Amino acid sequence: MIRRKVPRMIEKTAKERSLNWELPLSVAAGTGIALVSLIVYSPYGSFLYILLIAPIICLTLIVLLVIAAIRKKRRQCESLLLALVAIVSVSVALALNGNYLRASLRWLLWSHRFKAEVLAQPAPAKKELRHTEWEATGFAGVANQTVYLVFDSTDSLSSAARSHLPGKFRGIPCEVPDVRRLESDWYSVWFYTDEVWGQHNRLNCTGPS
Repeated sequence: MIRRKVPRMIEKTAKERSLNWELPLSVAAGTGIALVSLIVYSPYGSFLYILLIAPIICLTLIVLLVIAAIRKKRRQCESLLLALVAIVSVSVALALNGNYLRASLRWLLWSHRFKAEVLAQPAPAKKELRHTEWEATGFAGVANQTVYLVFDSTDSLSSAARSHLPGKFRGIPCEVPDVRRLESDWYSVWFYTDEVWGQHNRLNCTGPS
């Protein structure tokens, strides 16, 4: 009887000493999926996650970590600490690249629809590039920022997309802070705050006065 119990005791002790990776990996995966989903379906997804969801999850993990520490459960503390590091790391990495990630995923999912909308437009006047609104953010009419999807058949915006520098580029009515390449001939063009294509505003984007 003693000989049979010894291997079981050794096995139990080994399990207790081994680190439980399921919790940190699950938290990292769940964090990534939740944040990517929010980023894809809402321009405010990363803000919502960082300001509300992530703090709630982190606070919950910290409370569980304190409880485990009081109970002197070392392995549980290590798993919870790794889970906390995982959620912070994934959140920071995805949040810092939220705009690029959102644009890439939206283009991957719905590029055919956006292309059809732009290509259906008549040839624009004043040698401007075909475009449509790609993204718009703002809070109750304050700090509005608009991003346009632009079709450039000559790929003349490629150098601007590589440099990521502001400038006045051919086919765009006013100076813009950033141009990003989605694929050949297709670009997302960021306008300055409260600047809109086709309106006479501070930078005079060829609109009526």
